[in-house]
Amino acid sequence: MSSKYELVMGLETHVRIKSNTKMFCSCKNALELASEANINVCPVCMGFPGMLPTVSSGVIDLAVRASHALRSVVQETSIFDRKSYFYPDLPMGYQITQLYEPIAIWGEVRSIINGESRTFRIHHMHIENDAGKLVHAGGKTLCDYNRAGSPLMEIVTEPDFRSKADVLGYLEELQKLMRWCGASDADMEKWQLRCDVNISVRLKWETTLRNRVELKNVNGFASIGRAIDVEFARQVEIYETGGQIDQETRGWSDDKWFSTPMRSKEDAMDYRYFPDPDLPPLRLTPEFIAERQIAELPMDRRMKYLNEYKLIEDDAR
Repeated sequence: MSSKYELVMGLETHVRIKSNTKMFCSCKNALELASEANINVCPVCMGFPGMLPTVSSGVIDLAVRASHALRSVVQETSIFDRKSYFYPDLPMGYQITQLYEPIAIWGEVRSIINGESRTFRIHHMHIENDAGKLVHAGGKTLCDYNRAGSPLMEIVTEPDFRSKADVLGYLEELQKLMRWCGASDADMEKWQLRCDVNISVRLKWETTLRNRVELKNVNGFASIGRAIDVEFARQVEIYETGGQIDQETRGWSDDKWFSTPMRSKEDAMDYRYFPDPDLPPLRLTPEFIAERQIAELPMDRRMKYLNEYKLIEDDAR
């Protein structure tokens, strides 16, 4: 029965920016696991009353370089917004992000999937601060805020993925691009690259999109592949038995190979977004943007080796 259905997927990938400091304060960035909890924190990233954020120039530098690696359009003016929600790992009670005017729009990532050149479209890339880490043990929850305030790029694609191979090929190339431009080491085992997979299933002859399910923070290429396979089978089974898919966010357990509902999929209005009153618009000069351009990407070289030098695919890669 599954042969008459197709996957339609889009990705939201969080990439830890490789700056020395956090996004809005001078605390050490969480590039590695700290020796103990809550040692790289300060009143700013802990959201103490009266503390004001200051944007790190190193974060902006690397974000612009990453935008060029994605062949995106870097906006001369972008705006920081507050995304309000409560969770114990978010000490400020809101996240500073970019909803309406992100730092970069459009773009693409090229990859070779099963011997075929494919291009996956980027909708936008915005920058935001990370939350902390919760450790559940012994019936209690421990809060580690070393990671809170660290800078992230969220790279949002169009729904261009039709298979597990598409997703993994894109992520492998994205990881390579982030390392190439120096914006991030993008090590998945250190949570420097993590992915939310938005999955919907439809009949192969349909043109409209059905409700999607977001699998949250799936980590590791093999884990992402397993999650896609299981979610595809789950949605097909529901449709075949006459049910409907709820638009929701689900958490993936790689140990048990199944997902569980976390919450219904929110709309922007649920977070009460508004421009951050403590941060002015970020304005970049054309010269600043141009100085960080990247002429040649790994895929440019790879295609040159294939087409001009006639190397076999493994050697070109």
